Amino acid sequence: MHNTQLSPDLLPKHIAVIMDGNGRWAKAQGKPRIFGHKNGVTAVRKTISTAARLGIKAVTLFAFSSENWRRPEEEVGVLMELFITVLSTEVKKLHKNNLRLRVIGDTARFSERLQKKIAQAEALTASNDGMVINIAANYGGKWDILEATKSIAAKVQAGEMSIDAIDDDVMTAHLTMSDLPEVDLLIRTSGECRISNFMLWQLAYAEMYFTPIYWPEFNEDSLIEAVSWFVDRERRFGCTGEQVKALMECN
Repeated sequence: MHNTQLSPDLLPKHIAVIMDGNGRWAKAQGKPRIFGHKNGVTAVRKTISTAARLGIKAVTLFAFSSENWRRPEEEVGVLMELFITVLSTEVKKLHKNNLRLRVIGDTARFSERLQKKIAQAEALTASNDGMVINIAANYGGKWDILEATKSIAAKVQAGEMSIDAIDDDVMTAHLTMSDLPEVDLLIRTSGECRISNFMLWQLAYAEMYFTPIYWPEFNEDSLIEAVSWFVDRERRFGCTGEQVKALMECN
């Protein structure tokens, strides 16, 4: 019999989530895709609060990929408005709970109003030392690596660094989220089994968990199930959702 007490050290330190299936979930109910996106916000809240109670160090949510611009203009517009609304309403709660919010991605393409909201939200929570929430917006894994490469190349060109000095650590330091643990667990909802140009470098050693659940239906139990699966994969022994929940009580 293994010990029923689960050590917090066995939990993933950084969880990344590809929140997929809002549109299909809405369509299955005869509703517009936007209805799905709005309901997806509830799943975001549940995920953040559950992860914080588990003592996870960082959560990265793939909100808007660089490929999402190809969607119908109306949907992109509504997504942006939703983003602004959520930032405005949620950031105070995050701040009150000592959580730190960061937006990663090429935000230059967003409206000035949205860029301002992002800057305000980041500034408000910057000195909090609780869980870090990264919102990946207009983000792509290839973009991340290309930007890092340009920064490194500029340093080499300026004579600040030699080509031989470039190694894994240097590359990591120039990527987004360089100050956080690498991703241990990637969760993707709605049954798709691909990375879709999410964090390519940071996912190098991640366990990948794919669930058929559509994102708006993802809740506390769904996350606990994913974390239990992760502990099993790492430890090769039967970890139960109850053991994970017991850790939440301790925190």
